[in-house]
Amino acid sequence: MAKRERVVRMSVELPLWRALTGYRVLTTLYALAIFANGYHKFERPWVGVGYLSVLTVWNFATLPRVANAAACTKRFLAVDLTVVLTGILLTPLADVDAQYVDGPTLPTIAAAGAVLAFAIKGGWRWAGFASSLVAVANIVERGHPTRDTFHNVILVWIASIAIGYIVEVARASEATLARALEIEAATRERERLARDIHDSVLQVLAMVQRRGSALGGEAAELGRLAGEQEVALRTLVSSGLVPPNRASEDFANGAVVRAVEVDDEPGESGETDLRSLLARHAGSKVSFAEPGAPVLLAPPAARELAAAVSAALDNVRMHAGESARAWILVEDWGDEVIVTVRDDGPGIPAGRLDQAEGEGRMGVALSIRGRLRDLGGTAELISVPGQGTEVELKVPRGKAGRHG
Repeated sequence: MAKRERVVRMSVELPLWRALTGYRVLTTLYALAIFANGYHKFERPWVGVGYLSVLTVWNFATLPRVANAAACTKRFLAVDLTVVLTGILLTPLADVDAQYVDGPTLPTIAAAGAVLAFAIKGGWRWAGFASSLVAVANIVERGHPTRDTFHNVILVWIASIAIGYIVEVARASEATLARALEIEAATRERERLARDIHDSVLQVLAMVQRRGSALGGEAAELGRLAGEQEVALRTLVSSGLVPPNRASEDFANGAVVRAVEVDDEPGESGETDLRSLLARHAGSKVSFAEPGAPVLLAPPAARELAAAVSAALDNVRMHAGESARAWILVEDWGDEVIVTVRDDGPGIPAGRLDQAEGEGRMGVALSIRGRLRDLGGTAELISVPGQGTEVELKVPRGKAGRHG
């Protein structure tokens, strides 16, 4: 078995968390130095000593909490912000003149550390929420808004929101880069497989087809089957998907195309690539078009949607005739997945579906529309006599993700 390339992802957030760790250490020491320098000015210095002791122990004990996004939980952020707000509101108790003199609060610039943690963890919206609470606490501590207080509040508010926005952009860029690297790795693997298959399997199948046609009789039938498998295999190699280990029926003369085994189990994200479930249908009479990137759905939703596609192809095979061709088109629009199954058969006469339901044949009603309805999606069937039939299956990704 060939080794798969592994895409190594580098976190753009890690330097920000490291910088935040250093910021918390330095600003804690700064708050202690400011308090020690003005200790004689406090009416109740013991309040400041008690609070700064708690702040120092808290900030140093929780340094591992600001090492990465996983460790920095919502509960920690809430407690961390509470510690900062408490220090701001305790400042007038420690220094009665603090409301009348534009001096620093007890946590001083260490208060921004909690806001920055919100920004890095949750983006600009979280930053705006945390900085707004800090702003309110500063105004309450002063008793009335002053120019310096307003200046400091605006500075923290704008800086934290800007950092939060940068974090969101960095995350989106990181995800795009990771996807590009995955696609590049998959493309290289596809090219390698294509070379190997072309040099071995496809050449053998082509030779069997030519020799069988030349010999005639039973050898001609063997050659025809080899030709069918060659077309199917070329289609799968060109699309970059290898079908599951299930035999799929072709339309022409009952030919059976055997597919090789693949793993269509859910990936690391717990979702299934819909393409791997639909690729099995590709063959000489069925064309399969898919995006270059995985189309991920919750496993139950992906299986139900694939079953609906199978039902649509069964209808093509049974009603459109042996010479009919079919096309499967997969589109991923982010918030929804659309799969279109089209054929060039004679089409469905007007009223035929209603008549079939009345006779108890519920293929379209249950196998297709029923499945899509259970997924929260829709199934639209458009058929023009003489111009074939088109079935459009739409599944909203949010609802599909909750299915099953």
